[in-house]
Amino acid sequence: MRTPNSNRRGQRSREEILDAAARVMALRGYAATTISTITAETGLPRSAIYHHFHSKGGLLSAVMARGARDFFDAMRAAHANPPEGGTHRERMAWYLDRTAEVFTAKPDFLRLHILLVMSDEGAEAEVAEMTRQVRAEGRAYMRVMISSAFADEGPEIARAVAEELDYFAIAGFDGSFVGSQADPERGVVSQMARLTDAMVALGEAAIARFTA
Repeated sequence: MRTPNSNRRGQRSREEILDAAARVMALRGYAATTISTITAETGLPRSAIYHHFHSKGGLLSAVMARGARDFFDAMRAAHANPPEGGTHRERMAWYLDRTAEVFTAKPDFLRLHILLVMSDEGAEAEVAEMTRQVRAEGRAYMRVMISSAFADEGPEIARAVAEELDYFAIAGFDGSFVGSQADPERGVVSQMARLTDAMVALGEAAIARFTA
């Protein structure tokens, strides 16, 4: 029979494994991260890893699921109490600036996600499905932000603009994040004024087409 203390120790060891796996995978990629590396990082036996996650693929899925949950929780917290007035640009800037701050605060999750998108192991069925879910949730969240920025145009127009621009916005954040990893002096936050200008210009051009 498991005691409360043993349950707490088990949960603590699970979190330690997830922390180590997220850190190592973000630096080395999934393929280069071995179970032996994780045991060396945590000091826990291999049996503990297999007890909690059953396989390396299961460990990656748990890392990505926890990372996505933490990331989107941080996004919701950052976007609480959005502005009701202001221009399209002011509202868009408010959302994008706070999104960039979350990107900056969660580099390990995003680095691993980008590595998986671009790597061969990202084509494995289990990994590909997890990546698809993360990107689908990201695009859905981006559509909420864009439609909120253009809400004064009415719900149908705002929704149409969001559906047209969500992929572009995600690509802008992906590029900014990759660029910040290559050149830390040009962080994600510093690129938001340009992305905001581009999003507003494209959004207002779409509105002109929709209402012509």
